[in-house]
Amino acid sequence: MNTEATIARIWRGRTRPELADEYEAYNRAEGVPPLEKTALAVQLLREDRENETWFTTISYWPDMASMTDFTKGDPQAVHHLPRDKELLIELPQRIQIHRIVVNL
Repeated sequence: MNTEATIARIWRGRTRPELADEYEAYNRAEGVPPLEKTALAVQLLREDRENETWFTTISYWPDMASMTDFTKGDPQAVHHLPRDKELLIELPQRIQIHRIVVNL
């Protein structure tokens, strides 16, 4: 199996500032662990703005097949966490999948 990341799967969502700490803790507890078990690496990023906080989760994969196995189908489909509807401003409708062309 290839152990070098060739694919990055990117999810973005935003919440209200007063819910940002709660969402971060929730995402760390519920969203990140399943990725840690199967992805090569995972990053959870946070950008605090005046009226909203953005979260970006980037998971790194050796190939599309491994991502498809993880998602049990379409790797571009958004898989919402149970409390996303309550905590996010809106439910994200898409995932970005990027081919990694430079990895230094």
